[in-house]
Amino acid sequence: MSRIAAGLLREPRLATVWGERSALAEFSVGGLAGHLAYQVLAIPQIVREPIPMEPTITLLEHYARVQWIDAKLDDEISVRIRAGGDQLAVDGPQALAEQLDAAIQQLESDLSTTPDRSVRISLWGPWSLMLDDMLVTRMMELAVHSDDLAVSLGVPTPAFPDSAMQVVVDLLTRLALRRHGQTPVLRALSRSERSPASIAAF
Repeated sequence: MSRIAAGLLREPRLATVWGERSALAEFSVGGLAGHLAYQVLAIPQIVREPIPMEPTITLLEHYARVQWIDAKLDDEISVRIRAGGDQLAVDGPQALAEQLDAAIQQLESDLSTTPDRSVRISLWGPWSLMLDDMLVTRMMELAVHSDDLAVSLGVPTPAFPDSAMQVVVDLLTRLALRRHGQTPVLRALSRSERSPASIAAF
């Protein structure tokens, strides 16, 4: 998934709209590209760090704790996320693409030798995830923000392997069930005449 998402950073139009508003509220196109790249750029450091002391929780418990899901655009966590994307984008699309390509190459080696163990991203809070679960969170972010960036550029959203999208859709469905309940999700997936307006996961 990471190489497919990285292809968006090589789109010729990206440089021309870098400073413009993106399809994601309050993000510039460049900041959104930086946030997309961060989903991969954060991983090499994570897998090299010692096993964290913080408690390890489940994937769904992680999403029950993260602040960004229900945050408003001007909340501190939202501002911090956008600032992180802007910081990564400061040197422009070419530099960001090269940085992302290098991280992907590094991860091809690192992940092949790293066992499924507890890891954490300090931005989340005082808890850890198993590496496999953390990678699921990155897969979801890559899929969602690749769509955001593609729409911002006016290019087709890239297609990811079915196996990867099944993991992403499974996670989003479970989050939608928790947010909306069984009946709305059931109807959205099976009965167009009774489908609710939205079953967005967040």
